[in-house]
Order: sequence, then C-alpha cells, then structure tokens
Amino acid sequence: MSGPSLMDSLFQRTLEDLIKGLRQQLIGEQAFISKALEEIRKEIKSTDLSTKSTALLKLCYLSNLHFHDMSFAAFHALEVLSSPRFPHKKIAYHAISLSFHDSTPVLLLITNHLRKDLTSTNEFEVSLSLQCLSRIANVDLARDLTPEVFTLLSSNKLYVRKRAVAVVLRVFEKYPDSVRVCFKRLVENLENYDPQILSAVVGVFSELACKDPRSYLPLAPEFYKILVDSKSNWISIKVLKIFAKLAPLEPRLANRVVEPICDLMRKTGAKSLLFECVRTVVTSFSEYESAVRLAVEKIREFLVDEDPNLKYLGLHALSIVASKHLWVVSENKEVVIKSLSDPDPNIKIESLRLVMAMVSEHNVAEISKVLVNYALKSDPLFCNEILGSILSTCSRNVYEIIVDFDWYVSLLGEMSRIPHCQMGEEIENQFIDIGLRVKDVRPELVRVARDLLIDPALLGNSFLHRVLSAAAWVSGEYVEFSRNPLEFMEALLQPRTSLLPPSIMAIYIQSAFKVLVFCLHTCFVRGGSTAGVPASASYESFDDLSVENGADSTVAHGQTCTSAPITNESIVNLLKLVELALSPLLGSHDVEVQERARNLLGFVDLIKLEALNSSGQEENDSERKGVEATKIIRLVHDAFSKELGPVSLTAQGKVPVPDGLTLNENLGDLETICGDIELPSSNTFSFGYPSEEKDVSSFSNLQIKEDSGQSNESTSLLAEHRKRHGLYYLPSGKSEVISNDYPPANDPALQGDNNDNASDLVKLTAESLVPKRKPNHSKPRPVVVKLDEVDEKPVAVKQLESRDDSLSGAVRDILFGSEDILPTSSRSNLPNSNRKGKKKQHMITQVESKENVVDDGNSSSRRRKDHSHGKERRHRKKNAEERNETDRKEKESSSNHPRRHKSRQRAEEPLKVPPQTSVIPDFLL
Repeated sequence: MSGPSLMDSLFQRTLEDLIKGLRQQLIGEQAFISKALEEIRKEIKSTDLSTKSTALLKLCYLSNLHFHDMSFAAFHALEVLSSPRFPHKKIAYHAISLSFHDSTPVLLLITNHLRKDLTSTNEFEVSLSLQCLSRIANVDLARDLTPEVFTLLSSNKLYVRKRAVAVVLRVFEKYPDSVRVCFKRLVENLENYDPQILSAVVGVFSELACKDPRSYLPLAPEFYKILVDSKSNWISIKVLKIFAKLAPLEPRLANRVVEPICDLMRKTGAKSLLFECVRTVVTSFSEYESAVRLAVEKIREFLVDEDPNLKYLGLHALSIVASKHLWVVSENKEVVIKSLSDPDPNIKIESLRLVMAMVSEHNVAEISKVLVNYALKSDPLFCNEILGSILSTCSRNVYEIIVDFDWYVSLLGEMSRIPHCQMGEEIENQFIDIGLRVKDVRPELVRVARDLLIDPALLGNSFLHRVLSAAAWVSGEYVEFSRNPLEFMEALLQPRTSLLPPSIMAIYIQSAFKVLVFCLHTCFVRGGSTAGVPASASYESFDDLSVENGADSTVAHGQTCTSAPITNESIVNLLKLVELALSPLLGSHDVEVQERARNLLGFVDLIKLEALNSSGQEENDSERKGVEATKIIRLVHDAFSKELGPVSLTAQGKVPVPDGLTLNENLGDLETICGDIELPSSNTFSFGYPSEEKDVSSFSNLQIKEDSGQSNESTSLLAEHRKRHGLYYLPSGKSEVISNDYPPANDPALQGDNNDNASDLVKLTAESLVPKRKPNHSKPRPVVVKLDEVDEKPVAVKQLESRDDSLSGAVRDILFGSEDILPTSSRSNLPNSNRKGKKKQHMITQVESKENVVDDGNSSSRRRKDHSHGKERRHRKKNAEERNETDRKEKESSSNHPRRHKSRQRAEEPLKVPPQTSVIPDFLL
C-alpha cells in the first residue's frame, strides 16, 4: 500500500479531532475506532515526520484507552525518534515506553538513539531518554548504557541527576555488574544537600535494602546522619523503612537508632511520619520497652481519633504489635470490640483480626459465640469474613486450640445455617477432616450430619451444597454411630435431592449404598437371620412400608429411640424405596450419577433374587439362598469396612521415582494447557486406607450419649416434609398436619434470640477476653491424628533469583572491599602486565574502598583521609616492590629444598575461614 498523498497529509485529523469524533460518532464506537485505525496505519507510513508523529500519537491514545495492539508501529516509532525536533522525540519516547518489551524485534536499534540523547546538552531530551530507559531496559541496554548513566550521576543539572539516580535501580536489576561502576557514585550522592537528589537516592536504597538488607549495613552511618538532619518527612519515612530492615541484623545499630526515632515520635506533627515511626518500633525495636510504651501511646491517639483513616492505621499498628505484646490489645479491647460495629468495612476487618489474635483454647468458645452473633446481624461480606476467621483460627496447626471437638462440630453445623453463609467449601473440608482425624467425635459428627440432611429447605441453598455433600459422606462412612440408619436412607433419597448438582448427588447415592449395606448386614448377618425373608413379607405393596416397632420403639416426628431394631419387613420396604427413588436416575445425563445408581440398583436386584424371592421354594433351597445372600452382604460390607484416614500432603514426594521415568520435562506451559481446569483449594485433603479395620461394635449394643439440649427444629422440618411426600417415606403410626410451605433456608428466626444489643455483645466479648485460669475439663482432649511434624501444606518460599544474588554479591564486594570496582568484563580485558602484583593491588583497593565509602559519618574527616591517600599509595607501592623482591629471592633459595618449598606453599594458601558477619565501624561503639 502506498503512503498518503500530500492532500491526505494536509487534511490529516489530529488527536483532538479523533477525540471529538469519538464522542460524537453515530456509526458505533467499534466501527469508528476500526476506521480510525485504518487511517492511522496509512498515515504512519508517510515519509513526513509530522504526519507520522501525529498518527503515532493517535495510536498511543487508542492503545491506552481501548487496549489496541500497537506493536506494528515499533519501527515507525524509531523513525520518529530520529527527528531533531523535541515534540517528535517526546511522542516517540512515549510510544516506545508503551509498546516496547524484551521480545520486541527492533529493541536493539534504539541503543544508539538513547546514547545520543543521554549525552545531549538539552536536559529535557536527557530526561526523556532516562525515563524511557527505566521502562524498557533489558540486559543489553543496561550493559551498553552504563557508562552514560554513570556520567549523569554527577551531572551539574539537578533535574538530570535526579532522574539518573532513579534509573540506576532498573540498571542494577538488569545488569548487576553495573554496580561495580555506579555504586560508589550513588553512595556519594547520599551527601548531597539538595532534597530532590537526596530523596531519589534514599528511595533507591530503600528498594535495594528490601531485597538484601545485610549488604547495606556499612551504609548505616550515612542513613543515621540523614535521619537526624533531614527536614523532609518523605525522606525520613524512607530512612525509617531502611532501618526497619537493618536493625534486626545488627543489635548495636538498634541501640543507636532507637532514641532518634523516639524523638521523632515526640516532636513530629505529621501523621504519616508518626505512623512510620510507630510501625518501625513495633516491628524492629519491640525489645525496647520504653520505645514500645511510647508507640502504644501514639497508637491510642490514632484509635480515638474521629478520622476513620487514622483509626484504621491505629488498628493496623495494634495488629502488628499484638504478635509480641498481647497486653497492648487487652488495654484497648473496648475500642477494638466497638470497632466491629463501625460502618467502615476496613475498620471492621482490622478489628476482627485483632479479636482473632487473642483467641486461645480457654476462650475460643466464648469468642466464637460472640462473633457468630455479630455475623447474624452483619452484611453478607463481613458475615463471611467473620466465619472465615473463625474457621481458619480454629483449624490452625491441626485444631491446636480445640479441646471440645463435640462443641466445634456443633458450631460447624450452626455456622452452615447462618444467613448469607458462603463458606460451604471450608466447612465441608473441616467436617470431613475432623471425622478422619478424631475418632471420638464421630458420634456427634453423625448427629450433626443427620440434622443437616433431614432439613429439605437446605437443599435449595446453593452455598450449602458442599456442606450437604460432607454430611452425606459422613452419614455413609460412619453409619454405625447412627441411632436410626433408616432415617438416613429417607433423607438421602428424598425427592428434593434433584436440586443438588450431579457431583453431590453421586455422593448421596454412594452414601445410601453404604447405609443400605449396613442395614442388611445388621439384619441378616449380626441379627442371625439367614433363612431369607418369610412369605408374609413379600414384595407386594409399597403402602405397607414401615419400621416394625419393638416393645417401646416408635418413629414420631423424626425422632427415633435407640432401641428401634431393623427387621425383615423394614428391609423389604427399604429396598422398594431405593428402587423407586433411583430408577429415574438411570437415564441421567451425568455419567457418575448414572453409574452409581446402576451399581446400587444392581445390588438390590441381586439381593432380591437370592433372598427375597424364596417364599415359594422348598425349605432347604430357601436356606441355601439365604446363606448365599449373607455371603454377598458380608462381602460388600467388608469392602466398606476399611477405615479411611488422612493422607499427608507430602506423601507423593516420598514415593521413589521408578527407574526409567524422566521427570525433568519442562511444565512451564502447563497453565496454558490446563487453563480451564479449576485448581483445588489450598486446604484440600485426600483419603487412604490404613492397615487396620474399623472397630465395628454391635448395632444393637451401641451406646450413644444423649444430648440433653438437642433442638427439635430438624424434627419438625422432617415431619412437615414427610407429609408432603409421604410416598417416599416409611409411614409413621401417628397422623400429622400437612404443611403447605417449606421453611426458609437459614431462617434467622430459627437461630434463637439474636436481638442482643451491641452493648451486651461488647460486654460479653470483653469478659471473654479477660485471662482466666485454665479450666478443668470434664474429659481429656481427644487424640487428633497428625501425619507429619507440621501437618500443613508446605508453603513454597520464593528463593532469590540468581540475578538478585549477583547484585547483592557485587554490592558486598564494593562495600567490604573484596574486589576491584572495575566490572568483570573490563577486568578480563586487562593486559598481563596489569595483572602482575594483583594481590597487592587488591589489598590497596580494599583499604581505599573502606576508607572512602564506610566511615563514621563525619564528612570533614573523610576529606582529610582523601588528602592523605597520595602519600599512602606511594608508601604502599614502595613496600609492595620490596616484598616482591624478597619473595623472589626466597623462592630461588627454596628451589634446593622441595619439602620446605611445599610447606611454605601450603602456608601461603588462603585459609578457608567462613565469612564473618559484617560489622559496622566505630559509629556504633
């Protein structure tokens, strides 16, 4: 395509015209932008730099606001950059900063342009080039342009030097060898009196110290001088951040710095500087009691301030100091508790963290009760913050603070019924995890699962589906702890289970399979009934479904006595219920649901064929088929009888790699391949089969403790649902009133009296936070299975990259004088004559660098030392030549004594002494 004509250039639309047209367009925004892009693609090929720069400017606008790709204009931006006019250069540098990256093909072509502009006499052109370099610099650009940046670090123009100091951070990051060239001059800028230069230098060192603070310990005297003399709050804040990193590494430094920081806290009126002083003290100087007391007083001023921003900062500082000084939170507990009702959501979340920081095994029940009451009255977002905090705190270190697991399991059931609860996944994980780890809590776990399963209203709440999934799994896995397994079958097969997702419906079916096998095993194997079902219990009518009551065993309002037996007739009715509920699922579109339904129905058909249709057979044949049915039931029951236990998250890493299996393939593109697959949560777990089997006691002799305070809520819900869908339930002997409406899911009215006012909650919380004597628990804490010493998911600690290591090493070489300041590449190009006497030159450079860079902070003494360097160098050079001559003569004389020569050679070898911790000079003594 040919370039635009002269007329097109004359009537070219400017950026202002483009913006006006975009606001007033009538053809649609996308159509207008597409047309504008076509014009830009045509105009940008013009040979006229003004036309090209205007097109480039319009393209930058569309790229910023509408994220259009402008990589096609990379070479055209370089063409505009070659223009001698400053407005064109400004547009070109802006476009390059937006579009260039490490993989841009023409990136190397910009090196000469940057070098030319960095040496320009126009300070604004230099500034543009430095700004662009800070955005696009890679290894090659940083290496090639290091000499120019080094020169600009001592520029007389403050505007240029400030930007050169700022760009050094990017150059150091990309090319660590540049430290050997620029670092000394960067340190010299710490003595500059201009606040702009000083703020830029301190900002660079603040960023560098965050990566490896130990390397910058020798600069502590310079930072101390700046902290004491600086009048700028911003500079003082940055220096405080540096000392917060350095102080834990050198105890003597903390002794010297803590007093100036306290003086700043007493004198400053700037809230930003005051907060930074407080944060520095509570994070890095928490061992100094007087400083902490002063910081606490300032925190209290923040807490009582009416400004919500300052109040939030006070709470944040309180959360920092709470890890080491919990008494600070106790002194301000009234403010913390009242902040839970603050209209600002950030303040509420911060106060919640403080409350959770005070939780221990002595007050976890009281605090959880108070927070659940707050959750009932809070908005959905803060409600889930409260529930998430309770769950994460209670499960920390494998439920370390939980003593009464029966209470905690009940709390999980209560939290799942709270309105707006969206923590179903976490509740599900803990529900199952506790069942796997704590054997003593399984009876209570089954009771809570029963209350959840028999409530049909919960099936319509999508946030509770994961909780119902865990309840269904518990009901099948630990059915032997149930008082009435038939009630579980009714709940698992109720009609409203069709509202569940297929994955959870499959768990329901599998749990129903386990419950059915348990009932059959209890009736035919443990009960001694092996002769099949009598003719009176034939497969005739579903209307006769019932549980054959014992002498004092009834099913009324969903409550079953512990003495209710499982009879042959109830088994027949149970099999009918399974067939009626699962037959429609044989045509399910979900493979998992269809397969599990077929498995269960196939098992039912097998049991009917072997045992239930023997009424017309002879007696011997009936006995034989009963024995065969018993064998089938026992076989399937044994398959479910192995206990599931937790599996360590590091178990797979302990499996040895088989011979011939290569695991060194690059999986860096795995995220793009499996981008649509949802990763499991961080606190997931897996199941395994330990070697031991369940200790299954007799169902009839199983003793379950009675819960005196059990609520009748779930009973009434089941009774109402039973009347609406009586066909699917085992009939009761009593008549009940039919309810036309389902109770609402998570009805707050069912949670008890939650109308306590805020003052009552504050009082209750304050009482719960008071330290108490350790109570004498009526029962010991149950055994919690732990697999590893730290049974938590290992957190991958991000290691420093090799480039950061080389940067820190180069800084240490400069500050501790272990290497010449020349870069590696320059040193390798030195002639052999310069390498002679390398060891002596190295020692000289080492002493010089220590004297020039690390001193006691007194600039006048530094100048006196600099004046004396000439004489010291000449004297050292003369001594070095004398030592060389002496060493040469000794080597010639030792040629006749090989043993003495070897021993001397071993003596001259450097000792392998581990590196010592860097020590700050007399400034700290």
